[in-house]
Amino acid sequence: MKTLLKYTVVVIVSQLFQQCSFSQNNPSKNNSPTMDTTKKNNPVYSNIDTSKVTLTEEEWKKILPSDVFYIARQKGTERPGTSKFEYFKEIGTYYCAACGNALFKSDTKFESGCGWPSFYEPISKGSIIYTPDNTHGMQRTEVQCGRCKGHLGHVFDDGPPPTGLRYCINGVVLDFEKAKEAEKNYKEKPGQ
Repeated sequence: MKTLLKYTVVVIVSQLFQQCSFSQNNPSKNNSPTMDTTKKNNPVYSNIDTSKVTLTEEEWKKILPSDVFYIARQKGTERPGTSKFEYFKEIGTYYCAACGNALFKSDTKFESGCGWPSFYEPISKGSIIYTPDNTHGMQRTEVQCGRCKGHLGHVFDDGPPPTGLRYCINGVVLDFEKAKEAEKNYKEKPGQ
């Protein structure tokens, strides 16, 4: 009986630690975190077009880099602590790397310590879709891009005020554009 109780406690504790850190192995041989920032092979990528994108998985596979395809279309997870955006502090906007949809402003980003970039609020109500996720023995809420339905990560209710939410997002599926005003101010500083 004591062994069963110990086993049960270990399983529960391990699931709590895995809540946002369940990492899957990318079946792709290309594990490079680089993204196609030119977007010249992606005809649906736009930071201003908000129309819904509906492509087949084969069409997505042709236009997305393998790491973005794996996360966005196959619901993969990047290894914790590997995102270039985890401790990124630039001022600007985060976009969906698959379609260019605006997702988060940098002033809603915070350091949660979970191993992935975290935000407490999306840029708009329509920028994110919420879907129940009961995989891996857990009950979570998946967040998808509101424009292309690409997998972004999960949202949890352990974030900071004012929302109390933590959007735990795979950095591979994020693009970033520096705020024009911040860039202008930086260039105007003396000694630059």
